[in-house]
Amino acid sequence: MRPVDEKILETMRDEGNMTPSALEQLDVTVANYASNRLSKMANYGLVERVAQGLYRITEEGAAFLDEELDANELESAEDSE
Repeated sequence: MRPVDEKILETMRDEGNMTPSALEQLDVTVANYASNRLSKMANYGLVERVAQGLYRITEEGAAFLDEELDANELESAEDSE
């Protein structure tokens, strides 16, 4: 996890489903970087892709923000294949 990941998750919890471009418009981070981080967080189950370029926070992502889930305990979907 990187510091911007928490800010992305918080924004998604507050605003709902987001695209990388929307995160850029809200001054969270630049779209290309947001896209990379969203893909990475999706691999760990913190967000899920609901359509091309559109993501939503998962229960795991909300639990992370509520400090009910330690990111160190997450497994990447890539690692389990």
